[in-house]
Amino acid sequence: MRICAFLLFLFVLSCNSVDKSKSELERWQVQAKDVTIIRDHYGVPHIYGKTDADAVFGLLYAQCEDDFNRVEQNYIWATGRLAEVEGEQALYSDLRANLFMTEDEAKAYYNNSPEWLKELCQAFADGINYYLHTHPEVKPRLLTRFEPWMPMYFSEGSIGGDIERVSTRKLRTFYEGQLELQPHNAVAAVHNDVESEPAGSNGIAISGKLTESGNPILLINPHTSFFFRGEVHAVSEEGLNAYGAVTWGQFFIYQGFNEKTGWMHTSTYTDVIDEFEEDIMDLNDKLVYKYDDEYRTVESRPIILKYVENDTLKEREFTMHKTHHGPITHSNNGKWVSTAMMWEPSKALEQSFVRTKQSDYDGFRKMMDIRTNSSNNTVYADNSGNIAYFHGNFIPKRDESYNYSEAVDGSNSETDWQGLHTVDESITLLNPENGWIQNCNSTPYTAAAQFSPKKDDYPNYMSIDRENFRGVHAIDLLHKATDFTVENVIDLAHDPYLPAFAELIPGLVKAYDAHPSEFSRLKDPVEELRKWDFKTSKSSVAMTLAHYYG
Repeated sequence: MRICAFLLFLFVLSCNSVDKSKSELERWQVQAKDVTIIRDHYGVPHIYGKTDADAVFGLLYAQCEDDFNRVEQNYIWATGRLAEVEGEQALYSDLRANLFMTEDEAKAYYNNSPEWLKELCQAFADGINYYLHTHPEVKPRLLTRFEPWMPMYFSEGSIGGDIERVSTRKLRTFYEGQLELQPHNAVAAVHNDVESEPAGSNGIAISGKLTESGNPILLINPHTSFFFRGEVHAVSEEGLNAYGAVTWGQFFIYQGFNEKTGWMHTSTYTDVIDEFEEDIMDLNDKLVYKYDDEYRTVESRPIILKYVENDTLKEREFTMHKTHHGPITHSNNGKWVSTAMMWEPSKALEQSFVRTKQSDYDGFRKMMDIRTNSSNNTVYADNSGNIAYFHGNFIPKRDESYNYSEAVDGSNSETDWQGLHTVDESITLLNPENGWIQNCNSTPYTAAAQFSPKKDDYPNYMSIDRENFRGVHAIDLLHKATDFTVENVIDLAHDPYLPAFAELIPGLVKAYDAHPSEFSRLKDPVEELRKWDFKTSKSSVAMTLAHYYG
């Protein structure tokens, strides 16, 4: 009788599983009928859906058609499961991901999100899972099923995001209990074996008063490898109509435009991450840390991470530690150090999607009040003639008597973040009189020539005042040009002149001329550089020489 009951239980369980699977497949098929994907002659997908969720469903399906491997890889990395496919050397990337958010925490963020955002997250998962269902020949490396909480790990679209600034080398040193860091050069040698993703971008907004058509022009010039992001157009009957670049596996257009507004991101130099040296002690077999005149309990919890070795999945257990500042990521001179950064994934995901549907400056400006776009500056233009610039977005308030370029004393409450700066308190520009705005990962204090923000008006931590030669070049070109058109702005973006070498090479030539006999073997390359016009081209020998010199 017990055996019969057990078999009946298994049968019911099996039927429920089949029914659930059938129900899920039917849901995917119903939603797929409300989605149309049309590819233009460049292969760019134009996705049309009745609802925003339909558009997201189709967007993820189309991304998987283009490059499922990259979609999957981004989530293997983001969710902290990289070692399961790449081996033990990736364990500390996985530990880093879990220090800032475990799977259970990601699920909680998802469950507490607004209903409309949960619908988009569900559509994200359904779009990928339906693709895998309809493409059985595609064999995932690890993730055979995607879940709606996964986007919480990957919510704003920049290269790697803020978490990449946390050193896995230091994590390993701390969590393996080593007293000394590895020599920096040895680590750099490992990194140099892998071609790194290009970093940085150029954004330019030009007012209609300087254009031939009278309409503003926005140049979106990201510096990424050719396949780093896909190009898409997503449309719904709920007001979505955006075109631009999408990082693989994300359901919002990271930088691009709709019919009324355009937005471009450059990596920011705003200080958005801080380190706090904690005064830790063992009190009755419990870890505590000093905070003013009290002792608070260190949050410690175990985690088991998996890694592959010789085709066998193995496990390693770590104990993660956290204070109210953030997780413990390394140590300085024997003191544990916690790292604080923006970590509000639901709000960040909300801001990333809402950005794509704004119809005017007022709406865009209100969207910026969410203040979770921590790793980017934003260059903006709209069809009403406005151009604008936002330097950073998530900017913690700090006591300027402390040096936050180094780890500060976490036991002193005065070093704590004191909320966030409002957007109005941040470095911004709106319709400067010169008629253009540029940012090339350079100082914001030259963004609009003489009409740029003034450094003395802002705390030092809001930006490094550091110019680069891309910024110098952009300013020079924008000063000289008039009657801008889309075509000549594209030409401007590809201008071959290299002002950095105009500064560097004459000194090299002068040094050679002072001692020609000592460097006779350099005669031919120096002569090539001497006659160079500092412009790059496919056939420029001088450019190749200068590249390896500079």
